[in-house]
Amino acid sequence: MRVLFTVLAMLAILDCPATARAEDNLNTVLDPIRTKYQLPALAAAVEKDGKLVAYGAVGVRVAGRDLPVTADDRFHLGSDTKAMTATLAGMMVDEGRLRWDSTIAEVLGPALPKLRPKFGAITLRELLSHTSGLPTDNEEIGKLYFSPDAADHPLTDWRLKMIEAWGSKHDPSFVNAGKFQYANLGYIIAGAMIEKASGKPWERLMFERIYAPLDLKTAGLGAQATFGEYDAPVGHRVDDKGKVTPFPWGESADLPASLGPAGLAHMSIKDFATWAGWNAGEGKRGPALIKPETLKTLHQPVVDMQIKDPKPGTPKTGSYALGWGLSKFDWSDKPLLTHNGSNGLNFASILVDVDHDLAIVVTTNIAGPHADPATRDVMKALYTKYAK
Repeated sequence: MRVLFTVLAMLAILDCPATARAEDNLNTVLDPIRTKYQLPALAAAVEKDGKLVAYGAVGVRVAGRDLPVTADDRFHLGSDTKAMTATLAGMMVDEGRLRWDSTIAEVLGPALPKLRPKFGAITLRELLSHTSGLPTDNEEIGKLYFSPDAADHPLTDWRLKMIEAWGSKHDPSFVNAGKFQYANLGYIIAGAMIEKASGKPWERLMFERIYAPLDLKTAGLGAQATFGEYDAPVGHRVDDKGKVTPFPWGESADLPASLGPAGLAHMSIKDFATWAGWNAGEGKRGPALIKPETLKTLHQPVVDMQIKDPKPGTPKTGSYALGWGLSKFDWSDKPLLTHNGSNGLNFASILVDVDHDLAIVVTTNIAGPHADPATRDVMKALYTKYAK
């Protein structure tokens, strides 16, 4: 079984621009890059001072079909969902339902009495900053994600069973060592803690506490196309020989639903820019989802990341906050908030410059070796155009 979870984005980091005219059309920037990297579709948007100033979408929804994308089409965000889960956690902290140092055992222990003590001692902050000592996705964790037993339980119950199955057998690989180790499982656990604290499923909270207040009308969860229709840019996979295959619907079109808190959001490029722009504002304007100081906590670096042998144009240094990475590029003069996301079929990048209240987002409906450099080229082009 080829496991999709291994390509859920290991955050990357990109940069952003600063001034623009009202709603510039970015298609002339995007189309040469899309053609160069042979992507089915490519979209991008820029938000400055809380206003959408530029956007574009080029290419097709399905490779080989004459179905042009639009700027209102839904794209998959992958691990860019993590910042939304961290924001939900911030809401629970603001409301006194959780603390950043709340432990797994403290919140979930009564329902999961078999947890090992060191596992149970992991805190919410450690889960959200990837400093918990939980491993990056491996074969054993993949069996939990793709277990046939998941169909026998409500989703919230299944998350708890997954947590107990792992936490009753494994200690963290390091404890309170301040090390970085990217772990999707950590965000599933954080999601379960949020569910326990709020009394509502993570999925419901996403719609009620983030999508609705920000008026993200295109936002949803899971595969972006309606079952049986090509009403959104569907995901594509590239095999070792370069063959491109679309995966429009069904179980093969996305990761299992249990991974929601780690990476299953989708929305249009314009709505994605709204989310990014809200973060760029750092609480200076509404809606007041969380306290400004809480939002700054989410954006504050927690741990340094070691970036070995970076590809040309990618950051050489970086850190991780809570659901966000921070990195400095060759074309940026400081570290910027950023994250990449992929479910193995799509790719999305977000970049936020809070000092200039500026945000850039880029999406494509394919993963593989060309998606990351293509989005980096777009980010660089937009930085050059709008930040100067």
